[in-house]
Amino acid sequence: MYRVVVLYEAAPDPGRYEQHVELCRKVPGAVFRHGPVKRTLHGNELAYYAEFEFADSDAFKAAAATEEFKATGADAAAMAIPHSVYVVDVNG
Repeated sequence: MYRVVVLYEAAPDPGRYEQHVELCRKVPGAVFRHGPVKRTLHGNELAYYAEFEFADSDAFKAAAATEEFKATGADAAAMAIPHSVYVVDVNG
């Protein structure tokens, strides 16, 4: 299983983020989840979490090549909230 995890330093505006969620749900082959970070164990300043889940690396690679996936990255940048993105191979 592959996941693309996004950690935001600030919570997005709920109305604006709902627009982003609509884009994210259009990514083929992905399950999209998101929500507030309640706390971290090491005191990191993080406020919001989002992830795409893919069945395997082939599904991730196929989705990453789509306009829908590219649009989510552009939209995240347009929100201008500092964030980090991680690609995780859960099985590997």
